[in-house]
Amino acid sequence: MLDRITNILVVGIGGQGVMTAAEMLARTALNQGYDVKKTEVAGMAQRGGVVSSHIRFGPKVYSPQIDAGDADLLIGFEVAEALRWLPHLRPTGVAMVNTLRIAPPIVSAGLFNYPDDPIGELMATGIEVHAFDAGAIAEELGNAKLVNTIMLGAISDHLPFPAEILKINIVEGFRAYKPKLAEVNAQAFDAGRNAGHIKAPLGAR
Repeated sequence: MLDRITNILVVGIGGQGVMTAAEMLARTALNQGYDVKKTEVAGMAQRGGVVSSHIRFGPKVYSPQIDAGDADLLIGFEVAEALRWLPHLRPTGVAMVNTLRIAPPIVSAGLFNYPDDPIGELMATGIEVHAFDAGAIAEELGNAKLVNTIMLGAISDHLPFPAEILKINIVEGFRAYKPKLAEVNAQAFDAGRNAGHIKAPLGAR
């Protein structure tokens, strides 16, 4: 049993499956006997707006809010959003980032300048960054909606419980409600897990 609280921040753009991924993480942690708290915020628009979810689990959790500098894992479904939320990650934390680049409404509204080299800026901080194109992996598997399962597979070896437990929860969930998607999601999880071991080279774009 985990004797400390694990803080996971999931961020991205509406329509990417950020909230679904966060819910699956929370449910899996709950099934493992942890006390779990989760909160989420959707931005200007459900689809296209910025989305973030905080997941905290451990022996006892009193608040779902992750303070700046306290996140153990930052899961970025969109690369600039990962960079924007970087201050929430602890120096010893891990950033798992999809290299997809989408300018959200906060850019067109003039509230945020889209960075020229977000991966390079992430790497320059000295934190551990793993970056890969989850969308390309999903396309290879024949279903663009697999990105959230791919991202969960990518972070599965950084959790305080075995990766296989998260995989089983995901696959069995599909087997119960959408059985035709169970096997391809199992493949997506494994592909994401492999991709998640690749560290981003300094200066990568």
